Amino acid sequence: MKLKHLSLSVMMMGASAAVMASGYHFGTQSVSAQSTANASAAEAADASTIFYNAAGMTKLEGTNFSGAMNLVMPSVKYSNASATYPTAAVSAYNSTVKGSNSGTITDDLIAVPHLYATHKLNDKVAVGVGVYVPFASSTEYARDSVLRYNLNSTSLKTIDINPSIAFKLDEQHSVAVGVIAQHAEASLRQYANFGYALTSAAGATGVALLNGNGAADGFADVDGDDWGFGYNLAWMWDINDSTRLGVNYRSKIEHTLKGTAKWAKSSSAATLNAVGFKDLEDASVQIDTPESLSVHGMFKLNPRVNMFGDVTWTKHSRFDKARLVYANGKGIAGTSSYQGNTTYLSPAWKDTYKVSLGGSYQYTDALQLRAGVAYDKSPVPDDNHRLATMPDNDRTWLSFGGKYDLSKVSSIDFAYSYIMIKDAKANVDGTCTFQGVSQCVSSQTKGTADYKSSAQIVGVQYNHRF
Repeated sequence: MKLKHLSLSVMMMGASAAVMASGYHFGTQSVSAQSTANASAAEAADASTIFYNAAGMTKLEGTNFSGAMNLVMPSVKYSNASATYPTAAVSAYNSTVKGSNSGTITDDLIAVPHLYATHKLNDKVAVGVGVYVPFASSTEYARDSVLRYNLNSTSLKTIDINPSIAFKLDEQHSVAVGVIAQHAEASLRQYANFGYALTSAAGATGVALLNGNGAADGFADVDGDDWGFGYNLAWMWDINDSTRLGVNYRSKIEHTLKGTAKWAKSSSAATLNAVGFKDLEDASVQIDTPESLSVHGMFKLNPRVNMFGDVTWTKHSRFDKARLVYANGKGIAGTSSYQGNTTYLSPAWKDTYKVSLGGSYQYTDALQLRAGVAYDKSPVPDDNHRLATMPDNDRTWLSFGGKYDLSKVSSIDFAYSYIMIKDAKANVDGTCTFQGVSQCVSSQTKGTADYKSSAQIVGVQYNHRF
């Protein structure tokens, strides 16, 4: 039985598309920061400083709580999509994947919460914990999309639990260290071109064999989760009464996501089970979420106006390669049709940077107005390495919002951001040759599509000092 054109080319869960920030970051972890396009890391105005610069906890008196909710409205639309089966090199007959060639691949609305709490133990030491979402996304193509063999749907949910401790070294310098426990859950669906293999097994040749393309699609639902651990380091320097600088480092976190793959077949289940496509099998993938280094500053122009700036470098080159490993080999061992048990992914991402500028204006004693702009560089090197699940490209943030003091101990932050993402094109190649290997679990299809993406984020945050 020939299985050369059979099986799966599944994208690992870390490759899910997040339209809020470059790569697969969620993009913002507090509403007070969001209102300045994340330029205000040196401000240390509330408990969310745990994420942006934990040394800022020494600036907060007493016990502080911040609870934020982001409502995200992403839009990722594709058009002009087309794809071909590997039989295109043999015959033009039925070599084109049939199905829908345009659509929207994101949910209309996503709600993402973040929680922070700090406590000042004494004049020198403060502690805190943050519970926030660093990566979150969901994409889904129509089940009849011409790109279905590359990927049909993905979902990624992560949550960090981040206890930290900060020390005030003197009147100008504070430092902090923290531990990050990160839980990741992911799921995906991938279609497979079983039709060609089944017609081949039945003895079909020529046009009849090629006509099997797309005639008996199956798919796998893959789910996995894992805990990973890292750390954060921070330093804050009050140069004088008007100027403050800070540095924040967040380490990489290694994940081995383990779970199951459930194969659904429209026909010939016994035949497909016998060659490795079990109804249920184990699957795993190793990924590293990238480390980042942020340098930021704050300048008090006058008693009512503050200026903010931030430059963040991220080692997105951690996502250079990925391997999705199945428990069972696919195909017939010892023949040219053997697929092995691994799906290879080679996005070849590059390290990136983000530059943010923002400011605040104390309009009245109770109301502060805030705004910011940011440029976020994409790690995707070119169209040939852009993932169908992540049509990522350079983006620009435009944000505005404010803070309103409800009392001497409580306040509300609010923000709106519009994220403009540069139009993108993806040339998707599922062949083993493109991945640099001779055997791979893949339907071997090639595809292309154009993408238009943007996002809007509305945020509300409540702050309270006890």
